[in-house]
Amino acid sequence: MSLMNKSIHLTTKLYQKKVPIVPRVMQWFNRALFSTDIPKSVKIGKGTKFAHSGLGCVIHERTVIGKNCKILQNVTIGGNSKGGTPVIKDNVLIGAGATIIGDVTIGDNAKIGAMALVIEDVPENGIIVANKGKILQK
Repeated sequence: MSLMNKSIHLTTKLYQKKVPIVPRVMQWFNRALFSTDIPKSVKIGKGTKFAHSGLGCVIHERTVIGKNCKILQNVTIGGNSKGGTPVIKDNVLIGAGATIIGDVTIGDNAKIGAMALVIEDVPENGIIVANKGKILQK
């Protein structure tokens, strides 16, 4: 496991154990060193890994991420104006640049393709991909 992954897991564990000050300092360290915004309060399951040191990942503070997930670079997992935040179940793959917004659940073993926008639930074993770009003007 990379230094970044170890640091994120340690940050969230210390926060959950109510250790004062250290998780906040580690969160700042992670942001400065790895260019990632993963709050100390995010619940991250064992074995979950951020590829490319989590570069560019932004995750909402109330997000729940299950076990053995793989999250690639530049992923956004965020809340919406209604206050809902995503729940990512176990063994989920989230591709580069994907965006998951709002009160949605991503089922076990689902795959979210690169650049996909997810605003509704994804079933267990579901696969979501983005539409390819279209030329609007030549």
